[in-house]
Amino acid sequence: MALIGRYNSLQIVSHVGFGLYLDGGAEGEILLPNRYIPKDQPTEEEDWLNVFVYLDSEDRLIATTETPKAQVGEFASLKVKEINKIGLFLDWGLPKDVLLPHSEEKRPLKEGDYVVVYLYLDKHTRRITATAHLDRHLDKTPARYSTGQAVDLLVVGTTDLGFKAIINGEHWGLIHKNEAFKFLRGGMREQGYIREVRPDGKISLSLQPVGAQAADALQQQILDKLQANGGSLSVSDKSPPEVITRQFGVSKGNFKKAIGGLFKQGRIVIHADRIELV
Repeated sequence: MALIGRYNSLQIVSHVGFGLYLDGGAEGEILLPNRYIPKDQPTEEEDWLNVFVYLDSEDRLIATTETPKAQVGEFASLKVKEINKIGLFLDWGLPKDVLLPHSEEKRPLKEGDYVVVYLYLDKHTRRITATAHLDRHLDKTPARYSTGQAVDLLVVGTTDLGFKAIINGEHWGLIHKNEAFKFLRGGMREQGYIREVRPDGKISLSLQPVGAQAADALQQQILDKLQANGGSLSVSDKSPPEVITRQFGVSKGNFKKAIGGLFKQGRIVIHADRIELV
């Protein structure tokens, strides 16, 4: 059976003047309009196509080969296109906008704002619907992450301690202020790393690799850049954080620790405006 709000691999049943009919199982035949028929794939009867299935403006099942910004069961940052008495209509990359009912708002929004939402299938209407109440869809399984593990992050917003982020679409985590060495805002997707999973289940995150192995890798990166640049780089522990981040993709604090370690090893000399190989 075709799953609404998700990608499906469906078999072509027949050609008609306005598109292809696909076998949706118990859902019946589903139309793929002509404008979405791929030109680089076989599209004869009994061929299979990967399509996204949703309800059109008349609540009929329809298939598309366009890519929405999220499917049912996923989180995304979407732009508010229109607001009326029913709710807020969000741009999710398909011709029919997705509805965020007023009852599912977390804070007042206006047209043009972006909001992080979770997409679900309304049990009564079978329409794909958005909610800004994210807590009920997160932390439903134990967090089995290891320190230093690379994870995908969706930044949601700020707190007094830093930035809340969704980890791998499953758990809440926090990027503490001292770890936010680059510009962040709600809706940004970043690669992050697990810094700590606390006994109470709360998860601390980093935007850069953590642990001794990461420190060694950064020191080697600095040495490689020095050698490639004739033994000198115009960056030091006095350089602005944004210069360090642009060159090495790390915070100034981690950079200072790395060059301090290399200095103690007798491998570099640190000047006010540069570092040099010994």
